[in-house]
Formats: sequence, structure tokens, C-alpha cells
Amino acid sequence: MALKEFLKLGAGELKSGGFNRHSIQADSVEALIGAIYLDTGMEPCRERILAWYQSRLEKLTLEDTQKDPKTRLQEFLQSRRKALPVYHLIRVEGEAHEQTFYIDCEVEALKQHSAGQGASRRIAEQQSAAAALIALGAERTS
Repeated sequence: MALKEFLKLGAGELKSGGFNRHSIQADSVEALIGAIYLDTGMEPCRERILAWYQSRLEKLTLEDTQKDPKTRLQEFLQSRRKALPVYHLIRVEGEAHEQTFYIDCEVEALKQHSAGQGASRRIAEQQSAAAALIALGAERTS
């Protein structure tokens, strides 16, 4: 059985498919780990986490942070004591069910703003942050 089958969600979350929302599943796993720690202590909790995630943990490298571009940009700027980026919604095009968002990312350390576009505001912001990282020389194009 999957963990999501044991979750109790409100009516709104049930209607919107909350069982399949990654953030709800992640929060549930985090709560479960916290409960194991509180109930049994650190060592049994550590053993359980390793039983679930050891193969994934062994594959991690310092180069592959798995962080999204907005987070990487923010951390890059913070580590250099620079102002945080500001995202501006430039425009939204298309019908409500099929929109394209255009975002401008303003970084004080850059002369030009970087642009991004996507099917959601979040995706467009991620793209503009990725472009800013490249312009800053923090990342290479792939």
C-alpha cells in the first residue's frame, strides 16, 4: 500500500486530487520521519531513513544539487552578499486553459534583465532565473 492511501484530506484537497500532489506526499513523509524520531529516537529513525533512501543518497554528488534555478540563483547571490532577484510579470498570453507567462528577472549585478516564458508563472520564473545564472557565469548552457 502507498502512503497516500492512509492520508486524511479535506474536501477541497480531495476534489483537486491532493493525494497525488507531490508537496502533500513530501510533507507526509516528513511528518512520518518526525514521528518515528519522536517515538523511537535518532538511531532507529536514521536506520529507517537509510532503508528507504540509501540507494538515492549514494547517487548524490556535490555537483548535482537538484535545486531549481530560482533557488540556485538566490543562493548564488546571497553567498556574494548581493541583492536578491526581483521577478516581474511582463504579460500573459492565451486562453485561460492554455496561457503563456512572460517573466523578467532583475538582478542588480547584471546590466540586463533576463527573460523567461512558460505555461505557468513558476516555470517562466525558473527559466528567467536559469538565464540569469548563465549571464552571471554561474552556470554553463547545456
